[in-house]
Amino acid sequence: GGKLLVVPMVGSHWLSMQEVVEKLSERGHEVVVLVPEVSWQMETTQAYKVVTHPVSQTLEELDNAF
Repeated sequence: GGKLLVVPMVGSHWLSMQEVVEKLSERGHEVVVLVPEVSWQMETTQAYKVVTHPVSQTLEELDNAF
């Protein structure tokens, strides 16, 4: 397996991407997902490693922006 870094953006198609990321992990790939500390529906599983990064906006500001 290879190494894969996934950087989903807020509002991206993470719900679809998550299934692909989990399948790649099941097939032996080492997967790291870089997610913002404040986000929507960025659920995680044991299938891959998650690294969070700080962002300057709150969840309320994110809601208002969209």
